[in-house]
Amino acid sequence: MFDRLIKFAITQRWLIVLIFTAISALGIYNYQRLPIDAVPDITNVQVQINTEAAGYSPFEAESRVSLPIETALAGLPDLKATRSVSRYGLSQVTVIFEDGTDIYFARQLVNERLQTARNVLPENLTPELGPISTGLGEIFMYTVENKPNSPSPLNATELRTLQDWVIKPQLRSVTGVTEVNSIGGYVKQYVVSPQPEQLRGLGLTVQDIVKALSLNNSNVGAGYIEKSGQQYLLRSPAQMTSIDEVGAIAVKNHAGQIVRLRDVADIHIGSEIRTGAATKDGQEVVLGTAFMLIGENSRTVSMRINEKLKQIQQNLPENVIANAVYDRTVLVDATINTVKTNLFEGAILVIAVLFTFLGHFRAALVTALVIPLAMLMTITGMVHLKVSANLMSLGALDFGIIIDGTVVIVEHALSKLAMRQREFGRVLTRAERFETVFEATKESRKALLFGQLIIMSVYIPLLTLTGIEGKMFTPMALTVILALFAAILISVTFIPAAIAMVTTGQINIHDGRLIRFLKRCYIPVFHWSMGHKKIVLLTATGLFAFSLLLSTRLGTEFIPSLDEGDVALHALRISGTSLTQSVDMQYALENEIKKLPEVKTMFAKVGTAEIATDPVPPSVADNFVMLKPRKEWPDPSKSKEAVVADIQAAVGRVIGNNYEFTQPIQMRFNELISGVRTDVAVKVFGDDMEQLLVTGNQIAAVLEKVSGSADVKVEQFTGQPMLTLALRRDTISNYGLSMLDVQNLIAGLVAGEKAGALFEGDRRFDIVVRLKDDIRQDIEALKKMPVPLPNNAGSTVLLGELVDFQIATSPAQISRENGKRRVVV
Repeated sequence: MFDRLIKFAITQRWLIVLIFTAISALGIYNYQRLPIDAVPDITNVQVQINTEAAGYSPFEAESRVSLPIETALAGLPDLKATRSVSRYGLSQVTVIFEDGTDIYFARQLVNERLQTARNVLPENLTPELGPISTGLGEIFMYTVENKPNSPSPLNATELRTLQDWVIKPQLRSVTGVTEVNSIGGYVKQYVVSPQPEQLRGLGLTVQDIVKALSLNNSNVGAGYIEKSGQQYLLRSPAQMTSIDEVGAIAVKNHAGQIVRLRDVADIHIGSEIRTGAATKDGQEVVLGTAFMLIGENSRTVSMRINEKLKQIQQNLPENVIANAVYDRTVLVDATINTVKTNLFEGAILVIAVLFTFLGHFRAALVTALVIPLAMLMTITGMVHLKVSANLMSLGALDFGIIIDGTVVIVEHALSKLAMRQREFGRVLTRAERFETVFEATKESRKALLFGQLIIMSVYIPLLTLTGIEGKMFTPMALTVILALFAAILISVTFIPAAIAMVTTGQINIHDGRLIRFLKRCYIPVFHWSMGHKKIVLLTATGLFAFSLLLSTRLGTEFIPSLDEGDVALHALRISGTSLTQSVDMQYALENEIKKLPEVKTMFAKVGTAEIATDPVPPSVADNFVMLKPRKEWPDPSKSKEAVVADIQAAVGRVIGNNYEFTQPIQMRFNELISGVRTDVAVKVFGDDMEQLLVTGNQIAAVLEKVSGSADVKVEQFTGQPMLTLALRRDTISNYGLSMLDVQNLIAGLVAGEKAGALFEGDRRFDIVVRLKDDIRQDIEALKKMPVPLPNNAGSTVLLGELVDFQIATSPAQISRENGKRRVVV
């Protein structure tokens, strides 16, 4: 078969050239479609389910939300594992499927089971699926902030409103973006704060206010009428458009006098009770994170987002700037440029060797063409096999191996042509030249084929790897096998055709000066070695044994860690630290790190963002330290490890924090794959939270003694201050109240209750009934809150008579994995 293929390639040489020209064009086209990233995406197939449970403690979030969802999802096809995190006001369940499961099919299965789970979940709780993204999905982050020295800066609420209603909707329309997450600033709300004394005097309740708002803020369609041959649509708009309209709502007719909402409540523009904040260089900002859709090209999508952000900037207020702080394109370009440089230098060396040793310029040029042709064919194969171009896949390519077989064929063909010319004493005819090239290729073909197949066989076992190892090494193996297969095909088709075309005229094969010099050096060494075989063998054996001894002192690792260029810093504060206090501590941390000359900027996410892809308490902050280009460092030769050591020394001067150092992508990978952020973790499973903590501390004490271990810590999950309002059942029953009545009252007064929305053009803002902050945070004031009694108009009882206020500590979060509670060391 190969002989016929070689013969066909030589006789139909122009057709072969045309075919490879078309293949090259296809490769150039596919290069535009090739997914490019820094590293392979090793994220498992998973679906996140986030449920906001306002006012729920970690225990309630676990028992009433996380557990029912986990139970409903049990038994799904291809289900591998489940994880959950239950925190104050939030439940997140992560469902992990077997590799190869279609993500859209997995989400459909989860959605179907959630319909069943909703029947047992508390009312008004709606589980939502997380974005269709992976560990490499957070490709672009930007801040929305006031320009420096702005004469009329916007406040945090106005900046967040710009993000939510101007910037975010436009970025979500960018091709390849699946979601844009927001954190920082304040979400604008219209807050109605009841005046307790006024309510008590008029016999009103918070529910009366909520009901009045809902009854006076709606639009109702009324069909249409026909008049004079025309159709008139009817509408009766009643939606409120201003605070004055909200205040004018009638709540009650008291002794013939209308009591309006403004008489019993303070109405003002406020903000949502937030769960997270964002900071940058020692000041608070609004931070947006764009998530890339699974399977997209991160470099292309990042460039689209950056371009779109520049367009949006033109329409923002003059004193506001949307500034990119993290762009995956920078890392991808740096990584790909490193690979390109290595490949280019390798190609130049290979071509230089070819020109030096072959001694025939045109033949060497044809041989060098194998490199771009094989690369373009490999790219086409990578696109169709959905293999991304990254450090692992492209870094394994070796041009010397790719052109090895071609060099053998070309060198043998040139030698045979020169020998035939010497035999005939003349230049060969075209038929003789073609026949000679055919014979040379045929004679070399078997050695070429077996050599390339042996190299391929080394990579084939990598294709059997599964899990993270498979995702990491399979792209590398596929890329090398594709390149070798392309090289084989080129060497038995294009190469004989091209050599037959370019080897016209006299062929002179002679040793150049370099070859003669190398021969003069090598021949004496060869003869001496053959005469002293025992000495040579003993020396080689000794060197081999010595190398084995040295190898025992070498460290080992799964794969080299990619230097992402920047530093991620996980800051852990005392459990129970408030968001306000955590932000203040963040300012001190950033101001200290910003003093380092190698640091360009630093930003952080404190607590949980709007979409809880990363649910952490306010006491935890993800810090991103962006370094300047190395050429801008005072000492460009300084290692990154030394810079990290300087950062560690700087943060050591800021009290009240514990730190874990990593890199942005590495941190996200670790978290999504195993549920923890560090490289090595020990998971302890059980039911008793106190015993889990004791066991975790015992394990940590042992691990701290292990050589090479650093930052050994037990996961923070205890120490959250908890104010429990314990209901007095007998007292509540004696007053004719139900437990739910009192619970709803407490939740409405403290957490707030939504009572509709107010529209400003295309913007929608919630109307929330909630006590003023000074009353909400004052236990004595809460005790004096009036609770209306049923069927007894105007009669009330103080909240302090119905509940006991108890302050204690409780878990800040409860983590579960495969149905069991767990803590991580």
